[in-house]
Amino acid sequence: MLPYITVLLLCQLAGEVMVRLIGLPLPGPVVGMVLLFTGLVVRGRVPAGLDLAVKAILSNFALLFIPASVGVMVHLKLIAEEALPIAAAVLGSTFATIVVAGRLMQALSRRHKPEAK
Repeated sequence: MLPYITVLLLCQLAGEVMVRLIGLPLPGPVVGMVLLFTGLVVRGRVPAGLDLAVKAILSNFALLFIPASVGVMVHLKLIAEEALPIAAAVLGSTFATIVVAGRLMQALSRRHKPEAK
């Protein structure tokens, strides 16, 4: 499992390096995830060891929210002061996501309609 965790961390590192060198306006882990996805598509399958490593990480995923929760508690006053802009951003981005996902689904559905017999 350790070699596959290393692969995950190397993909994240490669993403960070690419973001810093090229100056992409994206988080490094997102670019690393795209690199990992591309590698898995090229390979054609997910190795069993990588599947086990990811399942182990996901089974403890709730622990990763503890630092974020502490950050919210520490900055609760600031969040309360900026509640309206935060709410507007959350609602706006949620609406935009729903619209984009719906339009994409419509486009993909039209593209792959089953032929009538």
